[in-house]
Amino acid sequence: MPVTVKTFASAGEAASALSVDRAARYFGGGTLVMRALNEGDISISTIVRANDSALRRIDAAGPRVTIGAGVTFARILMERELAFLHAPARSIGGPALRNMGTVGGNLFAPNPYGDFTVALLALDATVALQGGFGARDVPIEEFLQSRERQSGTLVLSVSCQKPAGLDTFRYRKITRVRPNGGSVITLAAHLPVSSGRVLGARLALGSMAPMPIRARAAERAIEGRPLDVSTITVAASAITEGTSPTDDALGSAWYRREIIGVHLRRLLSGQE
Repeated sequence: MPVTVKTFASAGEAASALSVDRAARYFGGGTLVMRALNEGDISISTIVRANDSALRRIDAAGPRVTIGAGVTFARILMERELAFLHAPARSIGGPALRNMGTVGGNLFAPNPYGDFTVALLALDATVALQGGFGARDVPIEEFLQSRERQSGTLVLSVSCQKPAGLDTFRYRKITRVRPNGGSVITLAAHLPVSSGRVLGARLALGSMAPMPIRARAAERAIEGRPLDVSTITVAASAITEGTSPTDDALGSAWYRREIIGVHLRRLLSGQE
């Protein structure tokens, strides 16, 4: 089946094309779309591209960071102001994949991928969208819950507050294929501390549900408490609440539930 490629000068034009053609898919880095086409996905008849430099822009000058949807992981690793995102960016595939893969595309990556999105969920990111309804900003958690229905919209950028310090944001990816294979589990934690207590805790998990999710029970165990051994133990015992991992070639649901508490302890206690 022939596939039509349409290239537009602006993101707005590309978004309009997506909104009127449900068989169209946006082509950013191509790591998801090209795989689908190569595997014979006949639901895609049109590829939409945009040469809009705004999609590749990074604004990290202030306390809030905005990253264009077309920014690659290789580019993130070059930006000193984005040092807090270097670990999740570095965990995405090898150099070739990081040169192609984009922040916007990762939002749609299925398990066992989408690790960068886990980090963004822990950081309470906002996703800027444009489609037939116009432009709007959506909390990342809301976006993820409806991402399967986002085929007619274009992700413009993601934004989040910079963590107060590198130790405030923590990330850990467990994989069988070192160093950057598919995720057995992925964990990210944003742990702002005030007067020795964690205030505003956010824990995000990858490969523990059909999409990245918040570990709300573990967050409640941490919130308002010092991050000591007692708090970490309670959080680890609650970490599987609300999860629904599945079996795949990397690990069983049972295995994921067994190991996630161990890795949460290591993450929260600062162990490598």
